[in-house]
Amino acid sequence: MSPVIETDRLILRPVAVGDYEDLCALLADPGFFRHIFPQALNAEEAWFRLLRDIGHWQVMGYGNWTIRTRDDGRYVGSVGLLNYHRIVEPAFDAPEIGWGLSPVFQGKGMAFEAAAAVVAWAEQHLKADRLVCMISPDNAPSLALAGRLGFAPYADTTYKGDAVILLERLSHEGLGNVAGH
Repeated sequence: MSPVIETDRLILRPVAVGDYEDLCALLADPGFFRHIFPQALNAEEAWFRLLRDIGHWQVMGYGNWTIRTRDDGRYVGSVGLLNYHRIVEPAFDAPEIGWGLSPVFQGKGMAFEAAAAVVAWAEQHLKADRLVCMISPDNAPSLALAGRLGFAPYADTTYKGDAVILLERLSHEGLGNVAGH
């Protein structure tokens, strides 16, 4: 069970220490963090996130993948399967999927390509019959992407004081028109 995933344009590898500089730049980019954090994360906070992501793989056997382009290795962002024990109602009872791409790569289908590959990986390797995700109601592109991936809303709630939509995807939904998956 190799945690490296390759798609037509992308290589997904578990987050590693070598991703730190790229992660710092991403977490400071307003085009990235505006729907996720109230403000940019500094280098210390980026380091803690990196350590959290590396540890997640060690403990859970899954986690965040760094997304890089196949042709030249440029840092695209991350996509992952998560178990963060979030304090949210209703509580998550399935692996959570999350994604985030650098604005340079948004709108090019790369988030869909990476997330679809991770959904397929989860169904094959984790035997996950359900995945969940949490998206800000103001994040129309991520809501549209979740819909393309087969996610449907099941609850409106708050997380850390902000409105969020909880969505779920059942494995019998299939990946429909996802080429190569």
